[in-house]
Amino acid sequence: MWIIIGVSIGFINGFFGGGGGMIAVPMLSGVAKFSTQKAHANAILVILPITVISAIVYLLQGNFKWGIHIPVTIGSCIGGVIGAKLLKRLSAKNIQLIFIFMLILVGLKMLF
Repeated sequence: MWIIIGVSIGFINGFFGGGGGMIAVPMLSGVAKFSTQKAHANAILVILPITVISAIVYLLQGNFKWGIHIPVTIGSCIGGVIGAKLLKRLSAKNIQLIFIFMLILVGLKMLF
């Protein structure tokens, strides 16, 4: 079962260039019964190697723009540190609400 979950996470991340967390977090919290904070933290750890591999594939295919990559990477690292520190301070309920809100926002953005 865990292999199937891993393949699903990897496929979503590779196909969309990210987004494996929208599968990993519910699986880790629902199936593995991780706390909300642990599910989010472990999702990042699971997604890191997948993201590196996906980025290499995109790079080899010529789908990489260095002028955008560098500033976005710097901003993402700063945001990642802030998010990780904030994760420890928020309640599980607030984290879930923020996660749900972000998924809805992204879904609506993709529709329109």
